[in-house]
Amino acid sequence: MSWNPALDPDCPTGDAVDSIETLIIPRTRDLGGFEVRRALPAPRRQMVGPFIFFDQMGPAEFLPSRGMDVRPHPHIGLATISYLFRGRMHHRDSLGTDIWIEPGAVNWMVSGHGITHSERTDDETQNDPMPFFGIQTWVALPKDHEDRPASFEHAPVDALPLMEGEGKSVRLILGTAYGETAPVKTPSEMFYADAVLEPGAKLPLPDNHEDRGTYVVEGEVSIAGDRHEAGQMMVFRPGDKVSMTAGPGGARVMLLGGETLDGPRHIWWNFVASSKERIEEAKEAWRREDWQTGRFHLPAGDDQEFIPLPER
Repeated sequence: MSWNPALDPDCPTGDAVDSIETLIIPRTRDLGGFEVRRALPAPRRQMVGPFIFFDQMGPAEFLPSRGMDVRPHPHIGLATISYLFRGRMHHRDSLGTDIWIEPGAVNWMVSGHGITHSERTDDETQNDPMPFFGIQTWVALPKDHEDRPASFEHAPVDALPLMEGEGKSVRLILGTAYGETAPVKTPSEMFYADAVLEPGAKLPLPDNHEDRGTYVVEGEVSIAGDRHEAGQMMVFRPGDKVSMTAGPGGARVMLLGGETLDGPRHIWWNFVASSKERIEEAKEAWRREDWQTGRFHLPAGDDQEFIPLPER
């Protein structure tokens, strides 16, 4: 278990204890008019279940020909999912995948031993400003999946379980929750869901997962009498029954968690690994720029540029 009250000498006891183990206020970065809020990894929390990276992208409005333009870059030891509320994003990778990521759909890219991909909003037919808003997450892979071949899987929005009733709508993106199972196969036990709540609606968290958290995307929720606004992530103590209530304006929240991994992970740039040696091997492979016979290959159709290895 990740919770250890001895970490905090002032940890409350008895009736003063509530269900929230960690409250995370994301760090905010302005990328030239495009705001990103990073909740994971955080100083007090590297992961929630297997989720090791959590970024809120936007909300923003992209002018024609001036949007997201992330050049090809590598990953190891993780799986990515970019989940959009508004807008669209062009994904290309070294497996030959060429697909537009659109709101509500799942695009699950497993890097394993190594993959390269790009993310752009390069639609030449776009003539009007495009709203853009979404969440990008990384899931760290178990040790026995770190060297697996890379893969990519797409699930359209209408293939995802949707649970509605009592003022709430919950779409299951990954894993299992509330008696439903999402179609994409994951390497470890987890859950990831998008929940929209009407004012005053109550939503319990799944209680069959070891590690659980929630991120408030829009509106506000109250948990155990405390109010939490948009842009906050709450991580809960294992085993506790937790429920949230939407504020007077309703709320949209992301639910996430699952089984804790088989040990801590090292993170450097776009690499996640169970050992520093794996990170160093990946750094050297990208530094060589051997796109023909090396570990990494550039995406077909987007192979004229790439992001160099950082100096740090």
